[in-house]
Amino acid sequence: MTSHHRPSGSSVPSGSTAHAVLAGVVCGLVGFTSSFAVVLTGLRAVGADPEQAASGLLVLCVTMGLGCVLFSWRLRMPITMAWSTPGAALLAAAAVPAGGFASAVGAFVVCGLLLALCGLVRPLERLVEAIPGPLASAMLAGVLLTLCVAPFRAVVATPAAIAPVMVTWLVLVAVARRWAVIGALVAALVVMAVQGVFARLDLGSAVPSIVLVAPTWDATTLLAVAIPLFIVTMTSQNIPGMAVLASFGYRPGIRGPLLYTGGASALGAVGGAHAINLAAISAALAAGPEAHSDRSRRWVAGVACGVTYLAFGPLAGIVTAAARSAPAGLIETIAGLALLGTFASAAAAALTDVSTREAGAVTLVVAASGITVAGVGAAFWGLVAGVLVLVALRLERRRRDRLTA
Repeated sequence: MTSHHRPSGSSVPSGSTAHAVLAGVVCGLVGFTSSFAVVLTGLRAVGADPEQAASGLLVLCVTMGLGCVLFSWRLRMPITMAWSTPGAALLAAAAVPAGGFASAVGAFVVCGLLLALCGLVRPLERLVEAIPGPLASAMLAGVLLTLCVAPFRAVVATPAAIAPVMVTWLVLVAVARRWAVIGALVAALVVMAVQGVFARLDLGSAVPSIVLVAPTWDATTLLAVAIPLFIVTMTSQNIPGMAVLASFGYRPGIRGPLLYTGGASALGAVGGAHAINLAAISAALAAGPEAHSDRSRRWVAGVACGVTYLAFGPLAGIVTAAARSAPAGLIETIAGLALLGTFASAAAAALTDVSTREAGAVTLVVAASGITVAGVGAAFWGLVAGVLVLVALRLERRRRDRLTA
Protein backbone atom coordinates (compact mmCIF):
# COMPACT_ATOMS: atom_id res chain seq x y z
CA MET A 1 0.00 0.00 0.00
CA THR A 2 2.98 2.25 0.06
CA SER A 3 3.75 2.34 -3.64
CA HIS A 4 4.58 5.81 -4.87
CA HIS A 5 3.64 5.18 -8.49
CA ARG A 6 0.71 7.03 -9.95
CA PRO A 7 -2.14 4.77 -11.03
CA SER A 8 -2.15 4.28 -14.76
CA GLY A 9 -4.69 6.37 -16.59
CA SER A 10 -4.60 9.24 -14.08
CA SER A 11 -5.05 12.47 -16.00
CA VAL A 12 -5.28 14.88 -13.08
CA PRO A 13 -2.08 16.92 -12.56
CA SER A 14 -0.30 16.02 -9.32
CA GLY A 15 -0.17 19.71 -8.45
CA SER A 16 -3.96 20.15 -8.37
CA THR A 17 -6.17 20.16 -5.30
CA ALA A 18 -8.46 17.74 -7.12
CA HIS A 19 -5.64 15.22 -7.29
CA ALA A 20 -4.99 15.62 -3.56
CA VAL A 21 -8.68 14.92 -2.92
CA LEU A 22 -8.53 11.88 -5.21
CA ALA A 23 -5.43 10.59 -3.43
CA GLY A 24 -7.20 10.92 -0.08
CA VAL A 25 -10.30 9.12 -1.36
CA VAL A 26 -8.11 6.30 -2.68
CA CYS A 27 -6.31 6.15 0.67
CA GLY A 28 -9.61 5.77 2.52
CA LEU A 29 -10.97 3.33 -0.06
CA VAL A 30 -7.88 1.13 0.13
CA GLY A 31 -7.76 1.35 3.93
CA PHE A 32 -11.37 0.22 4.31
CA THR A 33 -11.79 -2.34 1.56
CA SER A 34 -8.43 -4.03 2.03
CA SER A 35 -8.95 -4.94 5.67
CA PHE A 36 -12.57 -4.63 6.81
CA ALA A 37 -12.77 -8.41 6.47
CA VAL A 38 -9.92 -8.74 8.97
CA VAL A 39 -11.73 -6.46 11.43
CA LEU A 40 -15.01 -8.38 11.18
CA THR A 41 -13.21 -11.71 11.49
CA GLY A 42 -11.34 -10.48 14.57
CA LEU A 43 -14.40 -9.08 16.34
CA ARG A 44 -16.40 -12.24 15.70
CA ALA A 45 -13.51 -14.40 16.92
CA VAL A 46 -13.60 -12.77 20.38
CA GLY A 47 -17.36 -13.16 20.75
CA ALA A 48 -19.06 -10.21 19.02
CA ASP A 49 -22.49 -10.98 17.57
CA PRO A 50 -23.39 -9.49 14.14
CA GLU A 51 -24.92 -6.33 15.62
CA GLN A 52 -21.92 -5.75 17.88
CA ALA A 53 -19.50 -6.33 14.99
CA ALA A 54 -21.39 -3.83 12.81
CA SER A 55 -21.36 -1.35 15.70
CA GLY A 56 -17.61 -1.81 16.10
CA LEU A 57 -17.03 -1.22 12.39
CA LEU A 58 -19.19 1.94 12.51
CA VAL A 59 -17.36 3.33 15.56
CA LEU A 60 -13.98 2.63 13.97
CA CYS A 61 -14.98 4.47 10.77
CA VAL A 62 -16.22 7.49 12.73
CA THR A 63 -13.28 7.78 15.14
CA MET A 64 -10.54 7.33 12.57
CA GLY A 65 -12.38 9.54 10.06
CA LEU A 66 -12.71 12.37 12.57
CA GLY A 67 -9.04 11.94 13.53
CA CYS A 68 -7.93 12.28 9.91
CA VAL A 69 -10.03 15.41 9.36
CA LEU A 70 -9.16 17.15 12.65
CA PHE A 71 -5.41 16.52 12.65
CA SER A 72 -4.91 17.15 8.92
CA TRP A 73 -6.92 20.39 9.08
CA ARG A 74 -5.31 21.65 12.30
CA LEU A 75 -1.69 20.75 11.55
CA ARG A 76 -1.86 21.27 7.77
CA MET A 77 -0.21 17.86 7.37
CA PRO A 78 -1.62 14.68 5.76
CA ILE A 79 -2.23 12.88 9.07
CA THR A 80 -4.16 9.69 8.31
CA MET A 81 -5.46 7.24 10.85
CA ALA A 82 -6.70 3.68 10.54
CA TRP A 83 -8.00 0.80 12.55
CA SER A 84 -5.35 -1.53 13.90
CA THR A 85 -5.20 -4.16 11.17
CA PRO A 86 -2.46 -6.16 12.97
CA GLY A 87 -4.56 -5.90 16.13
CA ALA A 88 -7.61 -7.24 14.30
CA ALA A 89 -5.48 -10.06 12.92
CA LEU A 90 -4.37 -10.88 16.45
CA LEU A 91 -8.01 -11.04 17.56
CA ALA A 92 -8.87 -13.27 14.60
CA ALA A 93 -6.31 -15.80 15.81
CA ALA A 94 -7.62 -15.66 19.39
CA ALA A 95 -10.44 -17.51 21.12
CA VAL A 96 -13.59 -16.16 22.73
CA PRO A 97 -12.60 -15.03 26.26
CA ALA A 98 -14.13 -16.81 29.22
CA GLY A 99 -16.18 -13.69 29.96
CA GLY A 100 -17.38 -13.36 26.36
CA PHE A 101 -17.23 -10.20 24.27
CA ALA A 102 -17.62 -8.01 27.35
CA SER A 103 -14.21 -9.23 28.55
CA ALA A 104 -12.73 -8.44 25.15
CA VAL A 105 -14.22 -4.94 25.36
CA GLY A 106 -12.53 -4.50 28.74
CA ALA A 107 -9.24 -5.44 27.07
CA PHE A 108 -9.91 -2.90 24.28
CA VAL A 109 -10.44 -0.17 26.90
CA VAL A 110 -7.17 -1.01 28.64
CA CYS A 111 -5.33 -1.05 25.30
CA GLY A 112 -6.68 2.42 24.52
CA LEU A 113 -5.62 3.73 27.92
CA LEU A 114 -2.11 2.33 27.41
CA LEU A 115 -1.89 4.03 24.00
CA ALA A 116 -2.95 7.35 25.55
CA LEU A 117 -0.46 6.89 28.41
CA CYS A 118 2.33 6.54 25.86
CA GLY A 119 1.44 10.06 24.74
CA LEU A 120 1.52 11.37 28.31
CA VAL A 121 4.40 9.37 29.79
CA ARG A 122 7.47 9.45 27.60
CA PRO A 123 9.25 6.60 29.50
CA LEU A 124 6.35 4.26 28.65
CA GLU A 125 6.78 5.05 24.96
CA ARG A 126 10.52 4.37 25.32
CA LEU A 127 9.71 1.06 27.02
CA VAL A 128 7.61 0.02 24.03
CA GLU A 129 10.39 1.09 21.67
CA ALA A 130 12.79 -1.06 23.74
CA ILE A 131 10.90 -4.24 22.80
CA PRO A 132 13.25 -5.93 20.31
CA GLY A 133 11.90 -5.09 16.87
CA PRO A 134 12.55 -8.57 15.43
CA LEU A 135 10.53 -10.18 18.23
CA ALA A 136 7.58 -7.79 17.82
CA SER A 137 7.67 -8.47 14.07
CA ALA A 138 7.92 -12.22 14.68
CA MET A 139 4.88 -12.15 16.98
CA LEU A 140 2.91 -10.33 14.29
CA ALA A 141 4.13 -12.72 11.57
CA GLY A 142 3.09 -15.72 13.66
CA VAL A 143 -0.38 -14.31 14.18
CA LEU A 144 -0.71 -13.44 10.49
CA LEU A 145 0.48 -16.85 9.31
CA THR A 146 -2.67 -18.54 10.57
CA LEU A 147 -4.77 -16.06 8.58
CA CYS A 148 -2.65 -16.10 5.42
CA VAL A 149 -3.04 -19.85 4.96
CA ALA A 150 -6.85 -19.49 4.97
CA PRO A 151 -7.21 -18.69 1.22
CA PHE A 152 -5.28 -21.80 0.25
CA ARG A 153 -7.34 -24.03 2.51
CA ALA A 154 -10.55 -22.43 1.28
CA VAL A 155 -9.73 -22.86 -2.42
CA VAL A 156 -9.32 -26.60 -1.87
CA ALA A 157 -12.60 -26.85 0.06
CA THR A 158 -14.76 -24.64 -2.22
CA PRO A 159 -12.85 -23.99 -5.48
CA ALA A 160 -15.84 -22.61 -7.41
CA ALA A 161 -16.25 -19.69 -4.98
CA ILE A 162 -12.62 -19.05 -4.04
CA ALA A 163 -10.63 -19.67 -7.24
CA PRO A 164 -12.02 -16.64 -9.16
CA VAL A 165 -11.03 -14.38 -6.27
CA MET A 166 -7.50 -15.75 -6.06
CA VAL A 167 -6.98 -15.66 -9.83
CA THR A 168 -8.16 -12.03 -9.96
CA TRP A 169 -5.77 -11.15 -7.14
CA LEU A 170 -2.86 -12.89 -8.88
CA VAL A 171 -3.48 -11.19 -12.23
CA LEU A 172 -3.68 -7.75 -10.61
CA VAL A 173 -0.50 -8.39 -8.61
CA ALA A 174 1.20 -8.77 -11.98
CA VAL A 175 -0.34 -5.77 -13.76
CA ALA A 176 -1.63 -3.33 -11.10
CA ARG A 177 -0.41 -4.37 -7.68
CA ARG A 178 -1.98 -1.46 -5.78
CA TRP A 179 -5.44 -2.60 -6.80
CA ALA A 180 -4.95 -6.35 -6.22
CA VAL A 181 -6.89 -6.60 -2.96
CA ILE A 182 -9.66 -4.28 -4.15
CA GLY A 183 -9.89 -6.35 -7.35
CA ALA A 184 -10.15 -9.52 -5.28
CA LEU A 185 -12.94 -7.90 -3.28
CA VAL A 186 -14.79 -7.01 -6.50
CA ALA A 187 -14.40 -10.61 -7.67
CA ALA A 188 -15.80 -11.78 -4.33
CA LEU A 189 -18.80 -9.48 -4.78
CA VAL A 190 -19.40 -10.99 -8.24
CA VAL A 191 -19.27 -14.50 -6.76
CA MET A 192 -21.73 -13.48 -4.07
CA ALA A 193 -24.06 -11.92 -6.65
CA VAL A 194 -23.96 -15.05 -8.82
CA GLN A 195 -24.81 -17.19 -5.78
CA GLY A 196 -27.73 -14.93 -4.87
CA VAL A 197 -26.31 -13.64 -1.58
CA PHE A 198 -27.46 -10.06 -2.10
CA ALA A 199 -30.99 -11.11 -3.03
CA ARG A 200 -31.30 -12.79 0.37
CA LEU A 201 -30.09 -9.79 2.39
CA ASP A 202 -32.58 -8.01 4.64
CA LEU A 203 -31.52 -4.43 3.98
CA GLY A 204 -34.08 -3.13 6.44
CA SER A 205 -32.18 -4.66 9.33
CA ALA A 206 -28.79 -3.64 7.94
CA VAL A 207 -28.92 -0.06 9.20
CA PRO A 208 -26.02 0.18 11.66
CA SER A 209 -26.43 1.44 15.19
CA ILE A 210 -24.04 1.76 18.09
CA VAL A 211 -24.50 -1.19 20.44
CA LEU A 212 -23.08 -0.39 23.86
CA VAL A 213 -21.27 -3.19 25.68
CA ALA A 214 -20.44 -2.79 29.37
CA PRO A 215 -16.81 -3.88 29.76
CA THR A 216 -15.84 -6.53 32.27
CA TRP A 217 -12.37 -6.94 33.70
CA ASP A 218 -10.64 -10.28 33.58
CA ALA A 219 -6.92 -10.59 34.31
CA THR A 220 -6.42 -13.48 31.91
CA THR A 221 -8.13 -11.64 29.05
CA LEU A 222 -6.12 -8.49 29.75
CA LEU A 223 -2.93 -10.52 29.53
CA ALA A 224 -4.05 -12.46 26.45
CA VAL A 225 -5.67 -9.61 24.51
CA ALA A 226 -4.93 -6.13 25.86
CA ILE A 227 -1.14 -6.41 26.12
CA PRO A 228 -0.52 -8.08 22.70
CA LEU A 229 -3.04 -5.71 21.07
CA PHE A 230 -1.24 -2.71 22.58
CA ILE A 231 2.19 -4.00 21.51
CA VAL A 232 1.29 -4.74 17.89
CA THR A 233 -0.63 -1.47 17.54
CA MET A 234 2.33 0.56 18.81
CA THR A 235 5.13 -1.35 17.09
CA SER A 236 3.38 -2.21 13.82
CA GLN A 237 1.26 0.91 13.33
CA ASN A 238 2.02 4.00 15.43
CA ILE A 239 5.82 3.90 15.35
CA PRO A 240 6.01 2.97 11.62
CA GLY A 241 3.27 5.53 10.94
CA MET A 242 5.43 8.30 12.40
CA ALA A 243 8.37 6.99 10.36
CA VAL A 244 6.34 7.18 7.14
CA LEU A 245 5.35 10.78 7.87
CA ALA A 246 8.95 11.68 8.72
CA SER A 247 10.15 10.14 5.45
CA PHE A 248 8.04 12.74 3.61
CA GLY A 249 9.21 15.60 5.85
CA TYR A 250 6.29 15.72 8.31
CA ARG A 251 6.99 15.71 12.05
CA PRO A 252 3.70 16.34 13.87
CA GLY A 253 4.93 14.98 17.21
CA ILE A 254 3.54 11.74 18.54
CA ARG A 255 1.89 13.04 21.71
CA GLY A 256 -1.24 14.47 20.10
CA PRO A 257 -1.99 11.50 17.83
CA LEU A 258 -1.40 9.03 20.67
CA LEU A 259 -3.68 10.93 23.05
CA TYR A 260 -6.42 11.05 20.42
CA THR A 261 -6.13 7.48 19.15
CA GLY A 262 -5.77 6.10 22.68
CA GLY A 263 -8.67 8.10 24.06
CA ALA A 264 -10.86 7.34 21.05
CA SER A 265 -9.98 3.65 21.32
CA ALA A 266 -10.87 3.55 25.03
CA LEU A 267 -14.19 5.34 24.48
CA GLY A 268 -14.96 3.52 21.23
CA ALA A 269 -14.37 0.15 22.88
CA VAL A 270 -17.77 0.26 24.58
CA GLY A 271 -19.23 0.47 21.07
CA GLY A 272 -17.36 -2.67 20.03
CA ALA A 273 -14.30 -1.07 18.39
CA HIS A 274 -10.92 -2.64 19.10
CA ALA A 275 -8.35 0.13 18.41
CA ILE A 276 -7.39 2.94 16.05
CA ASN A 277 -3.90 4.28 15.37
CA LEU A 278 -1.79 6.27 12.96
CA ALA A 279 -1.96 4.78 9.48
CA ALA A 280 1.21 3.02 8.40
CA ILE A 281 0.28 0.69 5.55
CA SER A 282 -1.70 3.26 3.54
CA ALA A 283 -0.16 6.50 4.89
CA ALA A 284 2.09 7.08 1.88
CA LEU A 285 -0.94 7.32 -0.43
CA ALA A 286 -1.85 10.65 1.19
CA ALA A 287 1.59 11.85 2.34
CA GLY A 288 3.61 11.16 -0.80
CA PRO A 289 4.21 13.30 -3.89
CA GLU A 290 1.40 11.48 -5.71
CA ALA A 291 -1.06 13.41 -3.55
CA HIS A 292 0.32 16.84 -4.49
CA SER A 293 3.61 18.17 -5.80
CA ASP A 294 3.52 20.88 -3.10
CA ARG A 295 4.16 19.24 0.28
CA SER A 296 2.28 22.01 2.08
CA ARG A 297 -0.93 21.15 0.19
CA ARG A 298 -1.04 17.42 0.87
CA TRP A 299 -3.08 17.95 4.05
CA VAL A 300 -6.11 18.09 1.75
CA ALA A 301 -5.57 14.38 1.04
CA GLY A 302 -5.68 13.66 4.78
CA VAL A 303 -9.01 15.47 5.11
CA ALA A 304 -10.41 13.64 2.06
CA CYS A 305 -9.31 10.32 3.53
CA GLY A 306 -11.16 11.11 6.75
CA VAL A 307 -14.33 12.11 4.92
CA THR A 308 -14.15 8.84 2.98
CA TYR A 309 -13.97 6.84 6.22
CA LEU A 310 -16.93 8.77 7.61
CA ALA A 311 -18.89 7.94 4.45
CA PHE A 312 -18.22 4.24 4.96
CA GLY A 313 -19.66 4.34 8.49
CA PRO A 314 -23.35 4.07 7.50
CA LEU A 315 -22.46 1.06 5.32
CA ALA A 316 -21.18 -0.95 8.29
CA GLY A 317 -24.44 -2.85 8.76
CA ILE A 318 -24.73 -3.82 5.10
CA VAL A 319 -21.08 -4.85 4.97
CA THR A 320 -21.48 -7.00 8.08
CA ALA A 321 -24.70 -8.62 6.83
CA ALA A 322 -23.14 -9.42 3.45
CA ALA A 323 -20.04 -10.85 5.10
CA ARG A 324 -22.19 -13.06 7.31
CA SER A 325 -24.06 -14.43 4.28
CA ALA A 326 -20.99 -14.94 2.08
CA PRO A 327 -19.97 -18.43 0.91
CA ALA A 328 -17.81 -20.34 3.39
CA GLY A 329 -14.20 -19.18 3.36
CA LEU A 330 -14.77 -16.14 1.13
CA ILE A 331 -14.29 -13.42 3.76
CA GLU A 332 -11.33 -15.29 5.24
CA THR A 333 -9.82 -15.42 1.74
CA ILE A 334 -10.09 -11.64 1.32
CA ALA A 335 -8.55 -11.14 4.76
CA GLY A 336 -5.71 -13.56 4.08
CA LEU A 337 -4.84 -12.07 0.69
CA ALA A 338 -4.92 -8.55 2.18
CA LEU A 339 -2.44 -9.58 4.88
CA LEU A 340 0.09 -11.47 2.73
CA GLY A 341 2.24 -8.38 2.15
CA THR A 342 2.18 -7.46 5.82
CA PHE A 343 3.11 -11.03 6.74
CA ALA A 344 6.03 -11.02 4.31
CA SER A 345 7.35 -7.73 5.72
CA ALA A 346 6.95 -8.90 9.32
CA ALA A 347 8.62 -12.26 8.66
CA ALA A 348 11.52 -10.58 6.87
CA ALA A 349 12.01 -8.13 9.75
CA ALA A 350 11.85 -11.01 12.21
CA LEU A 351 14.44 -13.21 10.51
CA THR A 352 16.87 -10.86 8.73
CA ASP A 353 19.20 -10.14 11.67
CA VAL A 354 21.35 -13.24 12.23
CA SER A 355 21.94 -12.40 15.89
CA THR A 356 18.20 -12.54 16.70
CA ARG A 357 17.05 -14.98 14.00
CA GLU A 358 16.57 -18.00 16.26
CA ALA A 359 14.68 -15.98 18.86
CA GLY A 360 12.53 -14.54 16.08
CA ALA A 361 11.86 -17.99 14.68
CA VAL A 362 10.79 -19.30 18.09
CA THR A 363 8.50 -16.30 18.61
CA LEU A 364 6.97 -16.81 15.15
CA VAL A 365 6.27 -20.52 15.48
CA VAL A 366 4.90 -20.25 19.04
CA ALA A 367 2.64 -17.33 18.04
CA ALA A 368 1.44 -19.36 15.04
CA SER A 369 0.89 -22.52 17.08
CA GLY A 370 -2.46 -21.47 18.50
CA ILE A 371 -1.57 -22.80 21.96
CA THR A 372 -3.34 -21.56 25.06
CA VAL A 373 -1.69 -21.79 28.48
CA ALA A 374 -3.55 -20.72 31.62
CA GLY A 375 -6.15 -19.13 29.36
CA VAL A 376 -3.56 -16.90 27.69
CA GLY A 377 -3.16 -17.16 23.92
CA ALA A 378 -0.22 -17.93 21.67
CA ALA A 379 0.73 -14.34 20.76
CA PHE A 380 1.72 -13.51 24.32
CA TRP A 381 3.56 -16.78 24.88
CA GLY A 382 5.38 -16.37 21.57
CA LEU A 383 6.80 -13.07 22.79
CA VAL A 384 7.75 -14.61 26.15
CA ALA A 385 9.45 -17.58 24.47
CA GLY A 386 11.32 -15.29 22.09
CA VAL A 387 12.61 -13.11 24.93
CA LEU A 388 13.83 -16.19 26.82
CA VAL A 389 15.66 -17.50 23.75
CA LEU A 390 17.12 -14.04 23.08
CA VAL A 391 18.44 -13.85 26.65
CA ALA A 392 19.93 -17.33 26.32
CA LEU A 393 21.62 -16.41 23.03
CA ARG A 394 23.12 -13.27 24.53
CA LEU A 395 24.43 -15.19 27.56
CA GLU A 396 25.96 -17.77 25.23
CA ARG A 397 27.56 -15.03 23.15
CA ARG A 398 29.08 -13.39 26.26
CA ARG A 399 30.43 -16.75 27.45
CA ARG A 400 32.02 -17.35 24.07
CA ASP A 401 33.52 -13.86 24.03
CA ARG A 402 35.06 -14.44 27.47
CA LEU A 403 36.60 -17.71 26.35
CA THR A 404 38.15 -16.11 23.28
CA ALA A 405 39.35 -12.98 25.12
